Amino acid sequence: MTCLSIDPPARRRFQLSNRVMTIYSGVTAATFLASAAAPTPLYLHYQSAFRLGPGALTLIFAAYALSLLAALLTVGALSDFVGRRPVIFVATATNVLAMLLFVTAHSALELGVARTVQGFGTGMATTALGAAILDTDRRFGPIINSVTAFVGLFFGAIGSGLLVRFAPAPTELVYLILLALSALQAIVIFWMPETTKRRPGALHSLLPELKLPKPAQRSFLHVSPVNIAGWALGGLNFSLMPALVELAEGRHAPLTGTLVVATLMAGAAIAVAALGRIAAERALIAGASALAIGMALALGAMSLPSVPLMFAGVALAGVGFGASFSGAFRELLPRAEADDRAGLLSTFYIESYLAFSLPVIVAGLAVPHFGLERTAMIYGGVVIALALVSAAIFWIRMHQRLASDGAHEKT
Repeated sequence: MTCLSIDPPARRRFQLSNRVMTIYSGVTAATFLASAAAPTPLYLHYQSAFRLGPGALTLIFAAYALSLLAALLTVGALSDFVGRRPVIFVATATNVLAMLLFVTAHSALELGVARTVQGFGTGMATTALGAAILDTDRRFGPIINSVTAFVGLFFGAIGSGLLVRFAPAPTELVYLILLALSALQAIVIFWMPETTKRRPGALHSLLPELKLPKPAQRSFLHVSPVNIAGWALGGLNFSLMPALVELAEGRHAPLTGTLVVATLMAGAAIAVAALGRIAAERALIAGASALAIGMALALGAMSLPSVPLMFAGVALAGVGFGASFSGAFRELLPRAEADDRAGLLSTFYIESYLAFSLPVIVAGLAVPHFGLERTAMIYGGVVIALALVSAAIFWIRMHQRLASDGAHEKT
């Protein structure tokens, strides 16, 4: 039944119900990403308390990303078959469990277990909540999906950093707050409307499979280089950036490191909100270019060294990350029908989180051999090259389309 067949009072109730579900899904998605960012300001504490090296921290971070990937490969499309609400409920309940595990963690192994549980819950939630947002708001859904990720990561990093610096029980309080939020969201989902119909095939959907609708395949190839570049930068930001800031500043500075981490996400969120009306192609060109220039500035800041220049470079890279990620969403999602949305989102996020995790694992293994600064330079150079590839692709594509449109007008 469509909205046109609903009488005016019922239509208003239907539209209000959709708006409430959009808001709920956006806030819940942001909570999951805030939970993912919350351990970052605590890494230096964990490193000291558990006597961990950069390699161990990288592996703990990787446990989250790889578990999230496992969820995307198995239950990523499940909500297309059983409905959004059951998947969201299980995911929020899983996040509650993860927060409990963080509160009680007293070793590197226990941290790894907490990260693993958290990653699986986040992977389960990411596609179900993203698809629910698209179900209920087709017009602004891609923008909302883009901005919630960055808003959640920003508040998770900055909130956790401030609590670690100024509040008591830093290894417990931030997780207890997120636990309470997730528990509330797990309860509230029972009052939310279902946004898609159930259909057969749920068990088959659990088999690992990459689902990429044919109309989206060409666009997926075009956005992949800058999407990989952006998320690779995000992985560096949430794992090794605090150590890089200390290298630039020449002293122990956990709050400064947290602020730099949050700056990337703040720049990304602002870009998504400000550039949402710009055509996807233009957003991708501008975003990829800004990402490359910002990364170059951040690398220069380490060489000087200069913390203010690092803030400027990370902020510009964040703007590029947000603009390109939003542009990628708006380039891809209109090419998927309702039944394919969660599947396409799952494939897109698999690529994103592979880029978020694998390069950082390699970097963590390289640091003992090449040193932190040299590893970061190589890493940043690859990010710059990938971003410029996508900028060139969309620049050529846009000019070919404009030339074609001009030729059609002449004829």
